[in-house]
Amino acid sequence: MLDRSSKLIPYRFDELADQINDRVLPEEADVERYVGLEHLEADSLRIRRWGDPSEVESTKLRFQPGDIIFGKRRVYQRKVAVADTEGICSAHAMVLRAKPENVLPDFLPFFMQSDLFMERAISISVGSLSPTINWKALAREEFLLPPIKEQARLVKALTASMRIQSELQNSLDALRAVTVATIDSRMRGKSFSGYSHHERVGFFHHNWPLRPLGKEINSAQYGLSEEAGSAGKYPMLRMMNLENGRVVENDIKFIDLSVTEFDRYRLKKGDVLFNRTNSYELVGRTGVYTLSGDHVFASYLVRLTTNRERLDPEYLCAFLNAPIGRRQVMSFATRGVSQTNVNATNLKKVLIPLPPLKYQRETVEILQANRSAVEAIKDRINETKRLIANVISEATSP
Repeated sequence: MLDRSSKLIPYRFDELADQINDRVLPEEADVERYVGLEHLEADSLRIRRWGDPSEVESTKLRFQPGDIIFGKRRVYQRKVAVADTEGICSAHAMVLRAKPENVLPDFLPFFMQSDLFMERAISISVGSLSPTINWKALAREEFLLPPIKEQARLVKALTASMRIQSELQNSLDALRAVTVATIDSRMRGKSFSGYSHHERVGFFHHNWPLRPLGKEINSAQYGLSEEAGSAGKYPMLRMMNLENGRVVENDIKFIDLSVTEFDRYRLKKGDVLFNRTNSYELVGRTGVYTLSGDHVFASYLVRLTTNRERLDPEYLCAFLNAPIGRRQVMSFATRGVSQTNVNATNLKKVLIPLPPLKYQRETVEILQANRSAVEAIKDRINETKRLIANVISEATSP
Protein backbone atom coordinates (compact mmCIF):
# COMPACT_ATOMS: atom_id res chain seq x y z
CA MET A 1 0.00 0.00 0.00
CA LEU A 2 2.87 2.36 0.81
CA ASP A 3 4.63 4.08 -2.06
CA ARG A 4 8.21 2.96 -1.38
CA SER A 5 9.51 6.12 -3.00
CA SER A 6 7.97 7.93 -0.02
CA LYS A 7 10.62 7.97 2.69
CA LEU A 8 9.46 7.31 6.23
CA ILE A 9 10.11 10.20 8.58
CA PRO A 10 11.09 9.76 12.26
CA TYR A 11 9.05 11.71 14.83
CA ARG A 12 8.99 11.80 18.59
CA PHE A 13 5.42 11.27 19.72
CA ASP A 14 5.24 14.78 21.17
CA GLU A 15 5.90 16.02 17.62
CA LEU A 16 2.76 14.18 16.53
CA ALA A 17 0.35 15.15 19.30
CA ASP A 18 -0.21 17.44 22.26
CA GLN A 19 -1.56 16.15 25.54
CA ILE A 20 -4.64 18.18 26.44
CA ASN A 21 -4.78 18.37 30.22
CA ASP A 22 -7.95 20.45 30.68
CA ARG A 23 -9.17 19.23 34.08
CA VAL A 24 -12.69 19.96 35.24
CA LEU A 25 -15.22 18.82 37.84
CA PRO A 26 -18.22 17.05 36.25
CA GLU A 27 -20.74 19.46 37.79
CA GLU A 28 -18.87 22.43 36.30
CA ALA A 29 -18.21 20.97 32.84
CA ASP A 30 -21.52 22.01 31.20
CA VAL A 31 -21.42 19.04 28.80
CA GLU A 32 -23.80 16.16 28.14
CA ARG A 33 -21.42 13.22 27.78
CA TYR A 34 -19.04 11.41 30.09
CA VAL A 35 -16.79 8.78 28.48
CA GLY A 36 -15.21 6.26 30.84
CA LEU A 37 -12.81 3.51 29.82
CA GLU A 38 -15.74 1.12 30.17
CA HIS A 39 -17.48 2.93 27.31
CA LEU A 40 -14.60 2.45 24.86
CA GLU A 41 -14.39 -0.68 22.72
CA ALA A 42 -11.15 -2.41 21.81
CA ASP A 43 -9.94 -1.69 18.27
CA SER A 44 -12.83 0.66 17.50
CA LEU A 45 -12.32 4.37 16.88
CA ARG A 46 -16.01 5.16 17.35
CA ILE A 47 -17.47 6.16 20.71
CA ARG A 48 -20.73 4.23 20.72
CA ARG A 49 -21.61 4.47 24.42
CA TRP A 50 -21.28 7.10 27.12
CA GLY A 51 -22.64 8.09 30.50
CA ASP A 52 -24.09 11.21 32.08
CA PRO A 53 -21.67 13.60 33.85
CA SER A 54 -24.09 13.74 36.80
CA GLU A 55 -23.34 10.07 37.49
CA VAL A 56 -19.62 10.59 38.21
CA GLU A 57 -17.50 12.48 40.72
CA SER A 58 -13.93 13.81 40.99
CA THR A 59 -11.87 15.62 38.38
CA LYS A 60 -12.21 14.57 34.74
CA LEU A 61 -10.60 15.61 31.46
CA ARG A 62 -12.40 17.80 28.95
CA PHE A 63 -12.23 16.86 25.26
CA GLN A 64 -13.31 18.54 22.02
CA PRO A 65 -14.53 17.12 18.68
CA GLY A 66 -11.63 15.47 16.86
CA ASP A 67 -9.59 14.83 20.00
CA ILE A 68 -8.26 11.33 20.59
CA ILE A 69 -9.20 9.56 23.83
CA PHE A 70 -6.52 6.99 24.65
CA GLY A 71 -6.92 4.57 27.56
CA LYS A 72 -3.59 4.93 29.35
CA ARG A 73 -4.51 2.41 32.05
CA ARG A 74 -4.25 -1.24 30.96
CA VAL A 75 -3.07 -0.24 27.49
CA TYR A 76 -3.27 -3.90 26.44
CA GLN A 77 -7.05 -3.40 26.22
CA ARG A 78 -6.35 -1.34 23.06
CA LYS A 79 -8.82 1.47 23.71
CA VAL A 80 -8.43 4.42 21.33
CA ALA A 81 -11.34 6.52 20.05
CA VAL A 82 -12.02 9.82 18.32
CA ALA A 83 -14.47 12.27 19.90
CA ASP A 84 -17.28 13.46 17.64
CA THR A 85 -18.58 15.98 20.18
CA GLU A 86 -17.39 17.76 23.31
CA GLY A 87 -17.51 16.06 26.68
CA ILE A 88 -15.47 14.85 29.63
CA CYS A 89 -13.62 11.58 30.08
CA SER A 90 -11.97 9.49 32.76
CA ALA A 91 -8.65 10.66 34.16
CA HIS A 92 -7.44 7.12 33.38
CA ALA A 93 -7.35 8.26 29.75
CA MET A 94 -5.20 10.73 27.85
CA VAL A 95 -6.76 13.39 25.65
CA LEU A 96 -4.51 13.92 22.62
CA ARG A 97 -4.72 16.43 19.78
CA ALA A 98 -2.83 15.84 16.53
CA LYS A 99 -0.21 18.31 15.29
CA PRO A 100 -1.32 18.71 11.67
CA GLU A 101 2.04 20.00 10.45
CA ASN A 102 3.47 16.47 10.98
CA VAL A 103 0.51 14.10 10.96
CA LEU A 104 -3.01 14.27 9.57
CA PRO A 105 -5.57 14.30 12.40
CA ASP A 106 -7.45 11.55 10.53
CA PHE A 107 -4.33 9.37 10.23
CA LEU A 108 -3.03 9.50 13.81
CA PRO A 109 -5.90 7.49 15.38
CA PHE A 110 -5.40 4.69 12.85
CA PHE A 111 -1.68 4.66 13.63
CA MET A 112 -2.39 4.50 17.36
CA GLN A 113 -4.52 1.39 16.76
CA SER A 114 -1.58 -0.40 15.14
CA ASP A 115 0.32 -3.27 16.74
CA LEU A 116 3.50 -1.22 16.40
CA PHE A 117 2.15 1.61 18.56
CA MET A 118 0.32 -0.61 21.05
CA GLU A 119 3.27 -2.92 21.64
CA ARG A 120 5.51 0.08 22.27
CA ALA A 121 2.95 1.64 24.63
CA ILE A 122 2.59 -1.61 26.57
CA SER A 123 6.37 -1.95 26.87
CA ILE A 124 6.72 1.45 28.59
CA SER A 125 3.71 1.07 30.90
CA VAL A 126 4.50 0.84 34.60
CA GLY A 127 2.77 -1.03 37.41
CA SER A 128 1.75 -4.67 37.80
CA LEU A 129 -1.90 -4.60 38.86
CA SER A 130 -3.06 -1.84 36.49
CA PRO A 131 -0.11 -1.01 34.20
CA THR A 132 -0.31 2.63 33.13
CA ILE A 133 1.55 4.73 30.59
CA ASN A 134 2.56 8.30 31.42
CA TRP A 135 2.83 11.18 28.99
CA LYS A 136 6.52 11.88 29.55
CA ALA A 137 7.44 8.32 28.62
CA LEU A 138 5.18 8.28 25.57
CA ALA A 139 6.26 11.75 24.43
CA ARG A 140 9.88 10.74 23.90
CA GLU A 141 9.11 7.54 21.97
CA GLU A 142 10.11 7.75 18.30
CA PHE A 143 8.03 6.41 15.42
CA LEU A 144 8.39 6.28 11.63
CA LEU A 145 5.51 7.80 9.65
CA PRO A 146 4.99 8.34 5.93
CA PRO A 147 4.88 11.91 4.55
CA ILE A 148 1.64 13.91 4.74
CA LYS A 149 0.81 13.24 1.08
CA GLU A 150 1.07 9.49 1.60
CA GLN A 151 -0.94 9.73 4.83
CA ALA A 152 -3.75 11.41 2.88
CA ARG A 153 -3.82 8.54 0.38
CA LEU A 154 -3.86 5.97 3.16
CA VAL A 155 -6.64 7.76 5.03
CA LYS A 156 -8.97 7.32 2.04
CA ALA A 157 -8.49 3.55 2.07
CA LEU A 158 -8.62 3.28 5.84
CA THR A 159 -11.76 5.42 6.09
CA ALA A 160 -13.51 3.24 3.51
CA SER A 161 -12.64 0.13 5.52
CA MET A 162 -13.76 1.87 8.71
CA ARG A 163 -17.09 2.71 7.09
CA ILE A 164 -17.64 -0.95 6.22
CA GLN A 165 -16.73 -1.92 9.77
CA SER A 166 -19.22 0.63 11.13
CA GLU A 167 -22.02 -0.68 8.89
CA LEU A 168 -21.30 -4.23 10.00
CA GLN A 169 -21.32 -3.11 13.63
CA ASN A 170 -24.71 -1.46 13.12
CA SER A 171 -26.03 -4.73 11.66
CA LEU A 172 -24.59 -6.60 14.62
CA ASP A 173 -26.25 -4.23 17.09
CA ALA A 174 -29.59 -4.58 15.30
CA LEU A 175 -29.38 -8.38 15.31
CA ARG A 176 -28.52 -8.42 18.99
CA ALA A 177 -31.46 -6.13 19.77
CA VAL A 178 -33.83 -8.39 17.81
CA THR A 179 -32.43 -11.43 19.61
CA VAL A 180 -32.97 -9.86 23.04
CA ALA A 181 -36.54 -8.84 22.16
CA THR A 182 -37.35 -12.26 20.67
CA ILE A 183 -36.00 -14.23 23.62
CA ASP A 184 -37.68 -11.95 26.17
CA SER A 185 -40.97 -12.28 24.29
CA ARG A 186 -40.76 -16.08 24.21
CA MET A 187 -39.91 -16.23 27.90
CA ARG A 188 -43.10 -14.33 28.61
CA GLY A 189 -45.12 -16.61 26.30
CA LYS A 190 -46.36 -13.67 24.21
CA SER A 191 -47.33 -15.94 21.32
CA PHE A 192 -50.10 -17.36 23.52
CA SER A 193 -53.26 -15.78 24.87
CA GLY A 194 -53.88 -15.27 28.56
CA TYR A 195 -51.45 -13.67 30.97
CA SER A 196 -50.66 -13.45 34.62
CA HIS A 197 -48.81 -10.51 36.14
CA HIS A 198 -46.30 -10.19 38.94
CA GLU A 199 -44.78 -6.93 40.10
CA ARG A 200 -41.23 -8.30 39.85
CA VAL A 201 -41.61 -10.33 36.66
CA GLY A 202 -44.19 -8.40 34.67
CA PHE A 203 -46.51 -10.25 32.30
CA PHE A 204 -46.05 -13.97 31.59
CA HIS A 205 -48.15 -16.87 30.29
CA HIS A 206 -50.81 -17.71 32.84
CA ASN A 207 -50.40 -21.50 32.51
CA TRP A 208 -46.72 -21.42 33.41
CA PRO A 209 -45.84 -21.88 37.09
CA LEU A 210 -43.87 -18.99 38.58
CA ARG A 211 -41.11 -20.53 40.66
CA PRO A 212 -38.27 -19.20 42.84
CA LEU A 213 -35.02 -20.17 41.18
CA GLY A 214 -33.85 -21.79 44.39
CA LYS A 215 -36.65 -24.37 44.04
CA GLU A 216 -35.60 -25.30 40.49
CA ILE A 217 -31.84 -25.72 40.89
CA ASN A 218 -29.99 -28.55 42.59
CA SER A 219 -27.18 -26.39 43.97
CA ALA A 220 -25.62 -22.93 44.03
CA GLN A 221 -21.91 -23.19 44.83
CA TYR A 222 -19.30 -20.46 45.31
CA GLY A 223 -15.93 -20.94 43.63
CA LEU A 224 -12.39 -21.10 44.96
CA SER A 225 -11.00 -18.14 46.89
CA GLU A 226 -7.35 -19.20 46.45
CA GLU A 227 -5.30 -16.99 44.14
CA ALA A 228 -4.44 -18.42 40.72
CA GLY A 229 -1.31 -17.63 38.73
CA SER A 230 0.61 -18.41 35.57
CA ALA A 231 1.58 -21.89 36.77
CA GLY A 232 -0.44 -24.74 38.20
CA LYS A 233 -2.12 -28.01 37.26
CA TYR A 234 -5.70 -26.85 36.76
CA PRO A 235 -7.06 -23.93 34.68
CA MET A 236 -9.32 -21.69 36.77
CA LEU A 237 -12.14 -19.75 35.14
CA ARG A 238 -12.85 -16.22 36.36
CA MET A 239 -15.38 -13.46 35.69
CA MET A 240 -13.71 -12.42 32.40
CA ASN A 241 -14.32 -15.93 31.06
CA LEU A 242 -18.06 -15.30 30.67
CA GLU A 243 -18.96 -13.86 27.30
CA ASN A 244 -22.31 -13.68 25.48
CA GLY A 245 -23.83 -16.60 27.35
CA ARG A 246 -20.80 -18.84 26.89
CA VAL A 247 -17.80 -19.80 28.99
CA VAL A 248 -14.62 -18.98 27.04
CA GLU A 249 -10.90 -19.50 27.58
CA ASN A 250 -9.60 -15.93 27.78
CA ASP A 251 -6.62 -14.99 29.93
CA ILE A 252 -6.59 -18.31 31.78
CA LYS A 253 -4.90 -18.60 35.19
CA PHE A 254 -3.86 -21.86 36.86
CA ILE A 255 -3.93 -23.36 40.34
CA ASP A 256 -2.75 -26.48 42.18
CA LEU A 257 -5.37 -28.39 44.16
CA SER A 258 -5.68 -31.57 46.16
CA VAL A 259 -7.70 -34.39 44.63
CA THR A 260 -10.54 -33.64 47.04
CA GLU A 261 -10.60 -29.93 46.18
CA PHE A 262 -10.44 -30.63 42.46
CA ASP A 263 -13.37 -33.04 42.66
CA ARG A 264 -15.40 -30.44 44.54
CA TYR A 265 -14.78 -27.56 42.10
CA ARG A 266 -14.39 -29.38 38.79
CA LEU A 267 -16.83 -28.09 36.20
CA LYS A 268 -19.11 -30.39 34.23
CA LYS A 269 -20.72 -29.67 30.89
CA GLY A 270 -24.04 -27.95 31.39
CA ASP A 271 -23.01 -26.19 34.60
CA VAL A 272 -24.23 -22.59 34.65
CA LEU A 273 -21.76 -19.97 35.92
CA PHE A 274 -23.13 -16.72 37.37
CA ASN A 275 -20.85 -13.71 37.95
CA ARG A 276 -21.81 -12.52 41.44
CA THR A 277 -19.26 -9.67 41.78
CA ASN A 278 -18.17 -7.20 39.11
CA SER A 279 -18.83 -3.64 37.98
CA TYR A 280 -22.49 -2.59 38.01
CA GLU A 281 -22.67 -2.98 34.22
CA LEU A 282 -21.16 -6.48 34.18
CA VAL A 283 -22.33 -8.14 37.38
CA GLY A 284 -24.83 -10.93 36.76
CA ARG A 285 -23.35 -12.11 33.48
CA THR A 286 -24.09 -15.78 33.05
CA GLY A 287 -22.60 -18.50 30.84
CA VAL A 288 -23.00 -22.24 30.26
CA TYR A 289 -19.90 -24.39 30.58
CA THR A 290 -19.36 -26.44 27.41
CA LEU A 291 -15.54 -26.57 27.30
CA SER A 292 -13.44 -29.71 27.24
CA GLY A 293 -10.82 -30.23 29.92
CA ASP A 294 -10.45 -30.03 33.68
CA HIS A 295 -11.52 -26.51 34.65
CA VAL A 296 -12.34 -25.17 38.10
CA PHE A 297 -13.89 -21.80 38.95
CA ALA A 298 -13.06 -18.76 41.09
CA SER A 299 -14.93 -17.26 44.03
CA TYR A 300 -16.54 -14.41 42.08
CA LEU A 301 -18.53 -17.05 40.22
CA VAL A 302 -21.45 -19.16 41.42
CA ARG A 303 -22.06 -22.59 39.87
CA LEU A 304 -25.73 -23.43 39.33
CA THR A 305 -26.82 -26.98 38.53
CA THR A 306 -30.34 -27.75 37.37
CA ASN A 307 -32.80 -30.61 37.31
CA ARG A 308 -32.62 -31.03 33.54
CA GLU A 309 -35.98 -32.77 33.38
CA ARG A 310 -37.59 -29.48 34.42
CA LEU A 311 -35.11 -26.68 33.61
CA ASP A 312 -32.70 -26.73 30.69
CA PRO A 313 -29.36 -25.11 31.71
CA GLU A 314 -29.11 -23.22 28.43
CA TYR A 315 -32.60 -21.84 29.02
CA LEU A 316 -31.70 -20.79 32.57
CA CYS A 317 -28.62 -18.99 31.26
CA ALA A 318 -30.65 -17.22 28.58
CA PHE A 319 -33.27 -16.24 31.18
CA LEU A 320 -30.71 -14.68 33.53
CA ASN A 321 -29.14 -12.74 30.65
CA ALA A 322 -32.51 -11.60 29.22
CA PRO A 323 -34.36 -8.48 30.46
CA ILE A 324 -37.01 -10.57 32.24
CA GLY A 325 -34.34 -12.19 34.42
CA ARG A 326 -31.67 -9.51 34.56
CA ARG A 327 -34.12 -6.89 35.86
CA GLN A 328 -34.79 -9.12 38.86
CA VAL A 329 -31.12 -9.95 39.40
CA MET A 330 -30.21 -6.26 39.49
CA SER A 331 -32.98 -5.54 42.00
CA PHE A 332 -30.94 -7.61 44.48
CA ALA A 333 -27.61 -5.97 43.61
CA THR A 334 -25.61 -4.35 46.41
CA ARG A 335 -23.38 -1.55 45.15
CA GLY A 336 -19.96 -0.85 46.65
CA VAL A 337 -17.30 1.73 45.82
CA SER A 338 -16.07 -0.07 42.72
CA GLN A 339 -17.85 -3.43 42.74
CA THR A 340 -21.43 -4.64 42.80
CA ASN A 341 -22.53 -7.92 44.36
CA VAL A 342 -25.48 -10.30 43.98
CA ASN A 343 -25.14 -13.15 46.45
CA ALA A 344 -26.39 -16.70 45.94
CA THR A 345 -29.10 -16.36 48.59
CA ASN A 346 -30.73 -13.49 46.72
CA LEU A 347 -30.17 -15.13 43.35
CA LYS A 348 -32.31 -18.03 44.54
CA LYS A 349 -35.17 -15.56 45.09
CA VAL A 350 -35.37 -14.66 41.40
CA LEU A 351 -38.72 -15.80 40.00
CA ILE A 352 -38.73 -17.76 36.75
CA PRO A 353 -41.86 -18.57 34.71
CA LEU A 354 -41.36 -22.24 33.85
CA PRO A 355 -42.63 -23.32 30.41
CA PRO A 356 -42.62 -26.96 29.21
CA LEU A 357 -39.17 -28.41 28.54
CA LYS A 358 -39.87 -28.70 24.79
CA TYR A 359 -40.65 -24.98 24.64
CA GLN A 360 -37.48 -24.19 26.59
CA ARG A 361 -35.37 -26.14 24.10
CA GLU A 362 -37.05 -24.50 21.10
CA THR A 363 -36.22 -21.11 22.63
CA VAL A 364 -32.60 -22.17 23.07
CA GLU A 365 -32.45 -23.29 19.41
CA ILE A 366 -33.66 -19.85 18.28
CA LEU A 367 -31.06 -18.20 20.49
CA GLN A 368 -28.28 -20.43 19.16
CA ALA A 369 -29.26 -19.73 15.53
CA ASN A 370 -29.14 -15.99 16.21
CA ARG A 371 -25.84 -16.42 18.03
CA SER A 372 -24.38 -18.14 14.94
CA ALA A 373 -25.49 -15.20 12.80
CA VAL A 374 -23.89 -12.82 15.31
CA GLU A 375 -20.60 -14.73 15.13
CA ALA A 376 -20.65 -14.59 11.32
CA ILE A 377 -20.95 -10.78 11.40
CA LYS A 378 -18.24 -10.56 14.07
CA ASP A 379 -15.93 -12.59 11.82
CA ARG A 380 -16.45 -10.07 9.02
CA ILE A 381 -15.77 -7.18 11.41
CA ASN A 382 -12.54 -8.86 12.49
CA GLU A 383 -11.52 -9.32 8.86
CA THR A 384 -11.96 -5.58 8.34
CA LYS A 385 -9.91 -4.86 11.45
CA ARG A 386 -7.12 -7.12 10.17
CA LEU A 387 -7.16 -5.31 6.83
CA ILE A 388 -6.78 -1.94 8.57
CA ALA A 389 -3.97 -3.32 10.73
CA ASN A 390 -2.14 -4.70 7.70
CA VAL A 391 -2.37 -1.37 5.84
CA ILE A 392 -0.94 0.53 8.82
CA SER A 393 1.78 -2.07 9.38
CA GLU A 394 2.93 -1.88 5.77
CA ALA A 395 2.76 1.91 5.76
CA THR A 396 5.01 2.30 8.80
CA SER A 397 7.51 -0.52 8.21
CA PRO A 398 10.99 0.53 6.99
